[in-house]
Amino acid sequence: MVVFKSITDELITDILPKYELSDEALAYIKRAIEYTVPGGKLNRGLTVVHAFQSIKGDAPITREELHDAALLGWCVEWLQAFFLVADDMMDESETRRGQPCWYKQPDVKLVAINDSFLLKSHIYLLLRKHFKSSRPAMYMDILDLFLDTTVQTELGQLLDLTSNPMDGPTDLDRFTIERYMYIVKYKTAFYSFYLPVALALVLSGKASEANLATAKDILVEMGTYFQVQDDYLDCYGAPEVIGKIGTDIKDNKCSWLVVQALDKATPEQKALLKEHYGKHDDASEAKIKALFKEMELEALFQKYEEESYQSLKKKIDAVDAAGQMPGDVFSGLLSKIYKREK
Repeated sequence: MVVFKSITDELITDILPKYELSDEALAYIKRAIEYTVPGGKLNRGLTVVHAFQSIKGDAPITREELHDAALLGWCVEWLQAFFLVADDMMDESETRRGQPCWYKQPDVKLVAINDSFLLKSHIYLLLRKHFKSSRPAMYMDILDLFLDTTVQTELGQLLDLTSNPMDGPTDLDRFTIERYMYIVKYKTAFYSFYLPVALALVLSGKASEANLATAKDILVEMGTYFQVQDDYLDCYGAPEVIGKIGTDIKDNKCSWLVVQALDKATPEQKALLKEHYGKHDDASEAKIKALFKEMELEALFQKYEEESYQSLKKKIDAVDAAGQMPGDVFSGLLSKIYKREK
């Protein structure tokens, strides 16, 4: 949080004033940053720091290196804020992290579209200032990671948002497991799991092709597991615990729960799904939740969760045995999300 304050001050007092902004505009941007960036669990940003510390092992870490790891972690959190501000508008969500969504502020509304663009731009302003001159090769690798990950996430969001025709009736036949797996891989796994560890590998000088490939294999699977959890919690999690009111059923989302329900539904159950899924009323949502309970999807998720955990543990143990990098780079992250409730 000390680094968050320092880089926010840097943006507001040093970097952005070069663009001839008024004090009013700078105050608005500062407010947007403080409202949207630091309020979550910060797992993505902290993963950069923790992974960097794990990779360094017993080697000494300088104050500058730790600052850079925290800076990169905050850049991931800025990226997250950009995605969430935009996503909340697209989903017409009410709350985020236990408070009204940014676009729900009376003096913000659709200005939040531009605010999301600005949040993304802050990342590149910070990276340019801190890495371009001092470490140009590292700067290019970091830029590539952020650019690739942003495109991957936007493509995953596209496939998510277009899972059904925007101008036609709901078509649940489009909700296939193949489509779902693409969405979660690109929308969540790359930016939430692979990016933070890949940044730590670059910062520590350990970003070989082999290390990056191993990290991608483990972390894309972990990110998929995380998103399945997220879909489960959207339906079964308590809003006061998860910090938001789940909307996947009403929003006609291609979620893990509905994909599983469609796969195992009887003709009668499928007809009920097609009649009530994606309807913006409480009664239809209640019917879908009752059907999920009847189909024992909660138990199915618990089985999936245990199988995913064991599969990931096996891969992490293999990394430890090979000695190419410490397995706790991954095991610490897995322990944070296993059986999470928010």
